[in-house]
Amino acid sequence: MTTNANNMNGNNDEHFDNFVALHSGALQSSRIPPLYWKGLFYKLVNEIYDAGEVFGIMQVQHESNEDEEDEAEDVEKKKSNPGFDITCKVVVTGEGGLQASDASSVFLVDHAWTYRIEHARQQLEQIPGLLPRMAALMGIDFHGETPEPPIVELVLEHMWKYNQTYQLAQGTAEEKVPVWYIMDEFGSQVQHSEQPSCCMAPFFYTQGQLAYTVLWPLHDLQEGDEVTRDYTYGESDPLGRSCRLLPWVPADLEGVSTLTPEPSDLYYETISQENKELFPVDIQPYIVPKDKVLKVYSDMSQVQHNLKHPRFQLVDTEEDADILWCFSHIRDFRTLSEERPHVLINQFPCETIVTVKDCLAAVSRRARGGQGIEWLPETFNLRTELPQFVRRYQQRQERGADNHWICKPWNLARGLDTHITNSLNYIIRQRESTPKVVCKYIENPVLFRREEVGMVKFDIRYMLMLRSVKPLRLYAYNVFWLRFANRPFSLDHLDDYQKHFTVMNYADGVQLKQVHYDEFIPMFEKQYPLYPWKEVEGELFKAFGELFTIASSRPAPYGICPYPSSRAIYAVDLMLKWGMNDTGERIMKPQILEVNFSPDCARACLYHPSFYDHMFQTLFLDEAQQCPVTQVL
Repeated sequence: MTTNANNMNGNNDEHFDNFVALHSGALQSSRIPPLYWKGLFYKLVNEIYDAGEVFGIMQVQHESNEDEEDEAEDVEKKKSNPGFDITCKVVVTGEGGLQASDASSVFLVDHAWTYRIEHARQQLEQIPGLLPRMAALMGIDFHGETPEPPIVELVLEHMWKYNQTYQLAQGTAEEKVPVWYIMDEFGSQVQHSEQPSCCMAPFFYTQGQLAYTVLWPLHDLQEGDEVTRDYTYGESDPLGRSCRLLPWVPADLEGVSTLTPEPSDLYYETISQENKELFPVDIQPYIVPKDKVLKVYSDMSQVQHNLKHPRFQLVDTEEDADILWCFSHIRDFRTLSEERPHVLINQFPCETIVTVKDCLAAVSRRARGGQGIEWLPETFNLRTELPQFVRRYQQRQERGADNHWICKPWNLARGLDTHITNSLNYIIRQRESTPKVVCKYIENPVLFRREEVGMVKFDIRYMLMLRSVKPLRLYAYNVFWLRFANRPFSLDHLDDYQKHFTVMNYADGVQLKQVHYDEFIPMFEKQYPLYPWKEVEGELFKAFGELFTIASSRPAPYGICPYPSSRAIYAVDLMLKWGMNDTGERIMKPQILEVNFSPDCARACLYHPSFYDHMFQTLFLDEAQQCPVTQVL
């Protein structure tokens, strides 16, 4: 081998120490053994790509199967992937083999394509040479240079057998969205094995601002030995492994149940411990004197600029405040309850029960004696319920039911890292990125006719005010907000953001359609004369009421904590879908998409300057009757 321990010892100790200090977290999370850190450093600094001196790619021709059923399946596979009969594997070609104890037995693997999902199609169509390279790497028969739509679709379909992912630890929410990549022709041909000979892991070299995959042996390898890795490294559950390997290895899941009961108490206890919430001690509710001016501290500019009611006075320090209205989560409720029990706050302990998507799905299963609810799309936690989801997908596929799903991060908003697909492989591979739920995509939404566009998706945002848990008092602001897609809805082009998403106020270069609630209602009733808005809204409010009833039906950490000094506003985003009632009549059903803590209220303040006055009057002065609100509970 060209790189040995002597090469690496030089005068680089100080630089190496700096490298380790900067990258130790990444080295450990990638599980790269410390034995190889200096060798990796040396190769990164000197840009040494010596894998070709040790490994080679071997093509393997498979014999045809005489079984007729398998033969028919093979023909079908050849149609979609003409390179099906020939596979490749990576073998050791160096005469001396590879010694796992050699500190230089660590190798850099380049990435052929790095991208974020929302840009994949555009890059395949526009970057010269990318589509032919990806097609060749995936064994797809394509010899042209001009992108052909069917080939683009095949690459987008097959790439989930080759994709890998990593996520940047720092930056904005947009910059932290997972990055996907496909290794070069060498790295992409390393096959799966239950007894792998090597490990491979992504590594971001900060000083060079480049990402690589690092390969190292798990034991000594002789010339001719195959290089393999475990595609589900770290997954110990046999059923979980079978599900995660489905993109490459078929498995029989016939006996797997699709039932997803509410998780055990341990689930909620673990979340509470991870959030490091300290619950408040019992206190007596604070009765606000009728003539008292309440001092408000807030770190939110929207509150600072728009709270004008004479019963509230903004102050500069938390110590002077009667009310804390904070953007960030409070964790230590105990100290607050012990030292300042009558300070009112804008959040409840354990409200993540409704504001985090996996918790929302879990607690919803508490409703109706465990039978579940109709106002939340069918949802599975990809971390804990992957087998149930896979079996549900297969059942729907077997009976020809719609199989479009949407993958959402547990705790991100604005459509970030959200994916719509009918590809099982695509969904399974999302398990490897940020924690996600997968929800049934609403294939039959109630649409809104935009004269200049056509029938588009829309969603509705309601502001809910939780005044107290015991007794349960919930209000809805009568003003609601609407968001519209910019292109006609259809179940195709699933990566077309302006067709399938409605959040346009954070996207660059797209139109934001504004329709105010009081304009929307007559327009909606004109388009749907059999569905008066008040009746539709009544169903929405029933859903809100049921959600908060079940979410507060158990003590913390299994439900929202009834801390008497807590108040909160939540933004609930929802859609309407078509369904049938018991008599077979076509009805509109609310579908809650998410519940947001500390929502962006910029539009609310812009078009309704008294918005925060109304919030504060309802929550802190009990003057709901003087505000445009409806009591839900």
